[in-house]
This record gives sequence, C-alpha cells and structure tokens, in this order.
Amino acid sequence: MRRPALALVAIVGSAVVGAGGAWAAATTDKLTAIRVQDLHYGDVLFHFYQDDNFEALTRLLAYGQWDRLPHHRADAELLAGGLYLSLGLHNEAGERFSRLLTPSTPAGVRNRAWFYLGKVWYARGYDDKAEHALRSVTGLLPPELEAEKTHLLANVLMHGGRYDEAVQVLDAFQGRSDWVAYARFNLGVAFVRKGQLPDADRYLTSVGEMAAGTPEMLALRDKANLALGFAYLQADQPANAKVVLERVRLSGPLSNKALLGAGWANAALGDFEGALAPWLELRGRNLLDAAVQESYLAVPYAYGKLGANAQAAEYYETAMREFDKEGVSLDAAIQGLRSTRLLDDLLAQETAERLGWFWQLQELPDAPQSRYLYAVLAGHDFQEGLKNYRDLAFMQHRLGAWAESMEAFHDMVDARQKAYAERVPRTDALLATAVPERIERQRGELESKLDAIERNHDTAALGTTGEREQWARIQRLEQAIANGEAGAEGADLEAMKDRLRLVKGVLAWRLDEAMRARVYRQRREIKDLDAALREAQRRWVRVERARKNVPTNTGEFAARIAALSARLGALQVRLATARDRQNDYLEAAAVHELESQQARLAAYRVQARFALATIYDRAANPPPAAESAAPGRAAPGPAAPPPGGEAP
Repeated sequence: MRRPALALVAIVGSAVVGAGGAWAAATTDKLTAIRVQDLHYGDVLFHFYQDDNFEALTRLLAYGQWDRLPHHRADAELLAGGLYLSLGLHNEAGERFSRLLTPSTPAGVRNRAWFYLGKVWYARGYDDKAEHALRSVTGLLPPELEAEKTHLLANVLMHGGRYDEAVQVLDAFQGRSDWVAYARFNLGVAFVRKGQLPDADRYLTSVGEMAAGTPEMLALRDKANLALGFAYLQADQPANAKVVLERVRLSGPLSNKALLGAGWANAALGDFEGALAPWLELRGRNLLDAAVQESYLAVPYAYGKLGANAQAAEYYETAMREFDKEGVSLDAAIQGLRSTRLLDDLLAQETAERLGWFWQLQELPDAPQSRYLYAVLAGHDFQEGLKNYRDLAFMQHRLGAWAESMEAFHDMVDARQKAYAERVPRTDALLATAVPERIERQRGELESKLDAIERNHDTAALGTTGEREQWARIQRLEQAIANGEAGAEGADLEAMKDRLRLVKGVLAWRLDEAMRARVYRQRREIKDLDAALREAQRRWVRVERARKNVPTNTGEFAARIAALSARLGALQVRLATARDRQNDYLEAAAVHELESQQARLAAYRVQARFALATIYDRAANPPPAAESAAPGRAAPGPAAPPPGGEAP
C-alpha cells in the first residue's frame, strides 16, 4: 500500500504554492499549481518528484542552513517533516511539524502540521497525543488527507476501547475512501474480539460487499469476509459462516483459508460430502500453505465420517509421504539459510534507490530455500525488518559515495595548494613593484599638467603630433628671423614675416578652437583612468588578501575534509555493525519460521499416523453390525476436527 507516497505528495501539492489561495486544495483531489519563488526550493522539488526523497531531504536541510529558502520557510518545514516521516524517522518528523504550530503559520500549513503530527504520535503509540493533534485540525483537509484523518482517529479511539465514539467518527464521514474502508474493517474486527457479532457483521459486511476496483480493495474485501466467516465458525454459526466465506474469491490470496473454513462450515452442518468439495480443491494447491497442509488431514477425516475407510487410509498414507518429503526439503532450506546471507541474496537484484515505506521487494532469488520464503516475507515484522536492512544498505552505499567525494575534495585542496605554491613567486614579485602607487603618482602628474595647460591656455600642448611639430617649426623660424638667420633682406624678409604671421595665426586659431573639446576629452579620460585605477586597486587588495588567506583557507578546508572523512568512517563502521545485526536477526526469524513449518508438518504427520492406526484398528476389530452407521452416511451430531487438530 503506497499511502505514504500519496500523503507526501499532498504535502507538496498544497504547501509549496504560497499562503494566498493555496488552500483551495482542501476541496479538490488535484494538486495545486506550484509557484516556486526560490531556485534552491525548485531543486529540492526536482529530486522529490524523482522519488529521491533522501537527496531531496539532504538538499533541503543544506539550503535551509544556508538560508537559501527565504520565501518557503514554512513550506520547507512541512516538506522536511513529510520526508522524515516517509523515511520512518518519526522523532525528527514530529519536531518539524511541531515548529509549525504557531499563530504566525498560515492556517492551511498549521492544519497539515497537526495532521502529520497526529500521524507521528499514532505510529509511536501515543494515542492521547495523537487524538489531541487530530482533533486540533480546524476545517477540512484535502479529501485524501481528511479520509486518512478519519481512519487514524477511529483507530485511536478503538485502541482505547471507545468503540461507540469510533462508530460516530466513521458514520459522520461523507464519501467513500479506501482509508475509511480500512477503518471499518478494523472496527468490525474489534467488535469480533468483543464478542459483538451483530455489530461486527454490520461493518465487516459493508466492507465485504463493497465495490472494489483495485487489487488492494479486492484483498481487503476478501479479508473482511474471511474474518467474519471464521468469527461465525467460532460462534458455532456454520450456516452464516458458509454464506460469508463463499464471497471470498477463489483466485485471491486468502482463498486457501476460505476453502478450509467453508469445508469446516459444511462439516459442522453434517454435510461431509459438501465439505469434501472445497477440501479436495484445497488439497491440490501448494503444500507450503498451512491451510493446504490441514486439508491433507481434513479430506481423509471427511471420508472417514462418510464410512469410506479405504479412501481415508489412502489419503492419510499420501499425507504422511508428502509431509516427510516436505520435511526433508525444509531441512535443506534451513541449512541453506544458515550457510548464506539471506538478505544480500534477496536484495541482489534490487537497484532502485527507494527507502522506507516506498520500497517493496519485487522478486525472490533463484535458490532452493526461495519457495519457502513467501510465508516468511508475508509477515509484517519481517517486511519492516527487511525494509530497515535495505535502508541500512542504502545508507552504507551513500556514505561510501560521500567518502569517495571526500577523496576528490582532498585532491582539489592538494591541487590548489600546489597551484598556490607555483604562483607565490610571481605574486610576490608583482606585489613588490608597488604598481598601484606608481600609477597613482603618474595620474597625479598628468592632472597637474592638464591644469597648467588649461590655466596658461597652452593650446599647442593639446594639439596633435603634426600640429605640435608645425607650431615648433613656426617658433624656430621666428627665432631665426629675430637672430638674422633667415637668409633674406628687405622686401623678401617682410614678405616672409607676413606669411609666417598668417600661418601662425591660422594654426593658433585652429588650436584655440579645439582647445575646449580637447580639455574635456582629457578630463574624461582621467575619470576613466580613475575608475580603472580603483578596479586595479581592488584587485590588488584581493591579491594581497589571497596571498595571506589562501594558506589559512586551504588548511581549514583540509581540516574539515579530514574531520568529515573520520566521521564518515565512524558512521560506516556503525552502519556495517547494525546491518550485520539486522541480517542475523532476520535470518534467525526466517529459520524460526521454517522450523515452525517443520514442526507443524511433524505434528500433522503424527496426527495422520494415529488416524491411520485408528482406521486399521477399526478394520481389524469392527463393531457389531447394529452399532454401525449406514455406509455413506455421517453419524448425527456436530462435526469435530481431525484427531489432534484445531478448528480454525
């Protein structure tokens, strides 16, 4: 039954959408649309919807510690509690749900927290606390959760012997649900134990006659009919038992017990021919089933009651041979279990990484003892133990993967330390140059020059290279003329001076026109230089800080990696020890079950031997004819079970 999966989806489907309008899910079976506001919460949900609850929980806890879920704190707490619950960690789940029971928590989230806290308390056996939590839910939950709440509350009340209140809770529930069907079944069984068959009939019949569309509900329907049928047998009401037991499917997993009970109902009515029909059908089935084993004694018992002693003797002899044969096989199976690791064989073909409630064994290994393991695996305690063992194995595998990651992290730190050692000489040489200070001085000198140019209106200083060269030639020509070195006299000299003044004037005008724009451009370039210089200084500071901090940081990382590696190693040892103990416990449980089967077969063999001896004695010493019953007819009076046997 995958109820926990549905419940956990209900947590997410309703809780992660935010407080406003999210709780419309209370009136619909569909999941509400999810609006993720934090990227890291979306990462958690990705793994959750991949059925990787362990990874989802790991990331959820890590992101919560780093405060990466600011918009989903309440949702994250609710989801974490659900994930803990799905993994069977009830204490941790309860702590998470309890944190949400505050007035500041949205009502929808708080109601779900109360519900799941009640579920935690119920699983741990604290019925009073479970009832308080379940009754603290205000308003309606989503339909699936509301039905489960009704189921849990009814079971809590039944555990306390408050059957009338449980009846009121179930009768008040509107609608149909698998959860309520389970609750009605449990209530019917409780009335059976109280000896109130009319009340038991009311609830078990409602389940036994319900329309069932799933294998799970078909099995529950058969179980209800079987429980009621055997209750009527124990109450010496075989006619009622026969009617109820005939409702059990012949192809269902409970058909063997139903056939056995139907035979005993007919026998109790004195109809041994009618009893033979289900018993002969049952006798042709797998001898490993306890009901089939009993049929090996019931069939010759019925023949004996019908006076067919020859057939009875033949069937008793066959029963002894089959019991002996099966006993030898059981011996071999027990030795096989003791010489192998049962659980490793069971899990050898399991590759899916699913934990807790979500995992079920799909198939048995191909081994001589495998055919005997179905009865063992059918037990609830063994199933839970097997799940725990599987979870331990998963955790051991995951810790191994993390240990390998630690090795990778260690290599990364080593590589970083090596790169640091290689770069230290170049870094030290760079830091020794004091480049930022030198650039800062050069920048100051540049700004001072620009200020002087602007103050003196030195237009030529900002000219282009060609303009500055032309201006320098004009100044040299002026100096030459002034020194009488021009090589011209009179009119030619005056004409030269006029041309020179004209050229100088044109160039001066051009430089003056461009002066303002060129000063602005230079100021802007100085600002750009200032920004670049600030960035350079920041980087320079980071280089200096890194030069000082890298050894410390890498040392801290190395220490953390070493500490985590040691912790992982210790956890691996603890897990290995726990896994070995769980293996030993479950192998012992399996062996005990097979030994119980062996003992039951031995007891049945003894019964068959005594019954056969009685037949032979009766044949050797027949009673007087007047005392014999007519052939083919049963003696009057109530039927009895086979010698030494038990009525179911």
